[in-house]
Amino acid sequence: MVGVPKLTRADAVAALRNPLAFIADRWTPEPRTVRRAALAALVMSVVIVVTGGAVRLTGSGLGCPTWPECTDGSLTPTQALTYHSAIEFGNRMLTYVLCAAVGWAIVAARSEKPRRRSLTRLGWAQFWLVMGNAVLGGIVVLVGLNPYTVAAHFLLATALTTVAVVMWQRTREGDAAPRPLVGKAVIQLVWFLVLASVLLLAVGTVVTGAGPHAGDSSDVKRIPIDWETVAKLHAVLAWIVVTLTFALWFILKAVDAPRGPLVRTRELFLILLAQGVIGYVQYFTHLPELLVGLHMLGSCLVWIGVLRVLLSLRERPEAELGLPGPAAEVTVPTNA
Repeated sequence: MVGVPKLTRADAVAALRNPLAFIADRWTPEPRTVRRAALAALVMSVVIVVTGGAVRLTGSGLGCPTWPECTDGSLTPTQALTYHSAIEFGNRMLTYVLCAAVGWAIVAARSEKPRRRSLTRLGWAQFWLVMGNAVLGGIVVLVGLNPYTVAAHFLLATALTTVAVVMWQRTREGDAAPRPLVGKAVIQLVWFLVLASVLLLAVGTVVTGAGPHAGDSSDVKRIPIDWETVAKLHAVLAWIVVTLTFALWFILKAVDAPRGPLVRTRELFLILLAQGVIGYVQYFTHLPELLVGLHMLGSCLVWIGVLRVLLSLRERPEAELGLPGPAAEVTVPTNA
């Protein structure tokens, strides 16, 4: 058996001063471990959105009527509260699971050899987004589920997913300068697709803020607009995203693009079709909670799909190490 090294006083002081550096000096994760850590953070960023949607769809948004405590004088639900309290409190507890996943991603990225500062920065960006959204979530409760704060809460969660996708992608790439795999016109088309998708998500939050699922059984303020009209605009934007995706796939086939962009575009197209079916069914069946929850999951998957298409348009090989070249021959002039 291999003996466990003793922890000296100097080690303990070093661990307290800089725990990440202390761990990195003693552990080198395999590349697949770093990839799995980044993927875990991405999965949890989606889970927290879906469970947050479950809180709203079950009318549990004010199950814990205050923040950071659940009730005045108690961090946990009391016996006098209902199952709504358990649902809201459970979603709050999942924030700690999300923090653990992001923390694992940070530790794994910091410990990788050679050190990649870009990965560590992406991990810390996720951490601060989680902290910011936790505070914003508290504000949402304190202002009684104001729909504008709820929309901001979702959009900040989408920003977290964005950074998580980028970090997961970067764990499978090198650190050299990115090289485009397609032409400039294709890249511009994809950026139009990204812009249309952002508008689609933003309008979707307006549909939520004006729609019937307020997040609590009490009288909650709604956005003063006809939600069915906004839903139709949302559908138009969805068709624009679908059309741009199909056009992109057609162009990539025509120019014989690399396999990566083609596969990612096809995956996005299939996700959009499934999301469209769910969207129309939920509209014509008067927004049943289960379908609305699936639609929220689909919105996350659509955005992830769009980002993966964008990131597939370039490659980043391993950075080349600068090795010294042969010494130049020096000619010493001779006096005639």
